[in-house]
Order: sequence, then structure tokens, then C-alpha cells
Amino acid sequence: MRTVDHTLNATDPLAQRIWDQVAQSPLRNLWDFQGASPRLVWRRTFHAMLGDNLLSRAAEMGYYFLFALFPMLVSASSILGLVARRASNIYLSLLHYLALVVPASAFKMVIDTFNQTTAAATSGKITLGLVAAIWSASVGFAAIQDGMNTVYKVRESRPYWKARGAAILVTLLLSVLVTLNLGVLLGGDLLAKLLRIEIWHPWLAITADASVHIVQWTLASSLLLLQFNVIYYFAPDLKVKCWHWMTPGAVIGVLGWVASSIGLRVYLHFFHSFTIAYGSLGGVIVLLTWFYITGLMLLLGAEINSEIQAAVMEKKLKEAGEIPPEVVAEPGLAPA
Repeated sequence: MRTVDHTLNATDPLAQRIWDQVAQSPLRNLWDFQGASPRLVWRRTFHAMLGDNLLSRAAEMGYYFLFALFPMLVSASSILGLVARRASNIYLSLLHYLALVVPASAFKMVIDTFNQTTAAATSGKITLGLVAAIWSASVGFAAIQDGMNTVYKVRESRPYWKARGAAILVTLLLSVLVTLNLGVLLGGDLLAKLLRIEIWHPWLAITADASVHIVQWTLASSLLLLQFNVIYYFAPDLKVKCWHWMTPGAVIGVLGWVASSIGLRVYLHFFHSFTIAYGSLGGVIVLLTWFYITGLMLLLGAEINSEIQAAVMEKKLKEAGEIPPEVVAEPGLAPA
């Protein structure tokens, strides 16, 4: 049994009862607030972010993401370097699409690491890389599990082996989805280029190119939403789980992640002295900052989803007379 004890905000037993119901009776449609006020949900989300100390938890997740990245690059590059140089070149092309959101200095460090480990690939590195990648990735997802449990006000009840096993399997699934997402971007660009060459009519070529890119970015966005929802489904230790293809939290989390990533890139573009001041450590600091933003947006999306469910459940319990009107899911926040 894992011994992590989450600090629950809902110390009032009646308030905790709301969260227990959320864990046992999830909503099938998170877009239906069932009469709960969207403004109240947003107020409680902001309050809960501070109360659950998500800023610190995002920093913890960012560190573990960084901890997991380099063993995974060593493992992937070693395998591809031994299998075929052509395969490593294709994977390198896929990684270049990360430059859309990853700051330039951090991205250069990742690519340099990949190239160096690919050039020096050996069978020993594959074995060591796989073990290190699996372990470090499972530690990273365990940090996500802890953060999601805090958001939903539940304590981890899964045995250690089960929680860590789930972390490994979900990490492998997310790795496949990330690779597939990058593959969609690469395939879309290649198809659009081919159509521009093969179609002789200029307007038809422009129409075909635009259509391919619309489909490309629609699929890429859908896969990104899917990655968020996979985490929201498997990470928290809820008694009953309900799969959602699209949730308000995932949409806001993805949009916030994209906007924050682009904002960080713009900031570093105009204030590039940051990396100059820190020298070779600048890339690591920038990458860690980007991972911090990623963790924070993941937690924000989960917080929104949980507060929607808590607001609806609170309303139901009050209407049924099971809790007094003055009880709220978030202590310290007055009822609407």
C-alpha cells in the first residue's frame, strides 16, 4: 500500500461527503452543469488551485518530466540507431515538430542529446536505457497520480505494484499517442507537398493544400485532447470512472498549454539574454520551465473537471436534503 497521505481541503465531513460522491458517481456529461453556476465553478477552481497547492505540485511534476526525458531519448535513439540510420532520421524529423511549442534553446538541447546518443548506439545502452526510461517515466506518472488525487480529494488506495504498473502502461500508451500525433503532422506536410507538386491547376492545388492542413491540425488537436483525457481517466484513484472523449478541463488545459508555450517562446525570443546569462544551464532551465507549464495546465484542467462534478453533486445533495445549505465543497469559499 502506498503511504502518501494527501492533504485534503474538505476537512468538514459533510464537505468531504460531496467529494466522496464525486469519486463514486462521476458525471457522464461534464458539459451539462445541471443548473450549477459556471461562474461559481470558475471561482471554486481558482480557490482550489491555491488550496491544493497546485503551483508546487506542478513544479514537482516538471522535475519528474525532466528526469524521465533523457533516459527515454537514450533508449529511443539507441534502438533506432541500431535498427537503421534511416529510422533515426525519420524519428528526428518527427521530433522537429516539437519546435512548434518547445522553446528554441530547450529544443536544441533535446535534439543534440538525441543525435549524440544515436551516433553512439550500442546494445548495452538499449538495455540500460529501457530500464531507466521505464522507471523514470513511471515515477513521473506517479507524480501525476498524486496531483490528480489531490485535485479530487481522494487518498491513494491502490497497492504500490498496481499503481506503478498502471503508471508504466499509461506512459507507454501516451508515448504511442505522442508519436502518432507527430506522425500526423509529418504525414500531413508530406501529403500537402506532394499535392502541390502533382496538381497542375493552381486553385485546386491551393484548395487541396488547405484541406490537408485543416484535417492535419484537426487530427493533431484531437489526439492532444485524447492524451489529456487518458491522463484524467487513469491517473486519479476514483472508485468509479467514466470515460469522456472531450471535457471542459481538457479543452481549457490544451488551449492554456498551447498559449503558454507560445507565450514562453515569444518571451525568450525577445529576452534571449536569459539563456546567455545562464550559459549551458539556460537550456535546462527553459526546458524545466516548459515542463512546469505543462504540469500546471494538466492540473488546471483536472481541477476544472473536478469542480464541475463537485458543484453538481453539491447541488443534488442539498436538493435531496442530505447536507445543509451552508455546506460547500471548497471550505473557506462562501456558497453562491
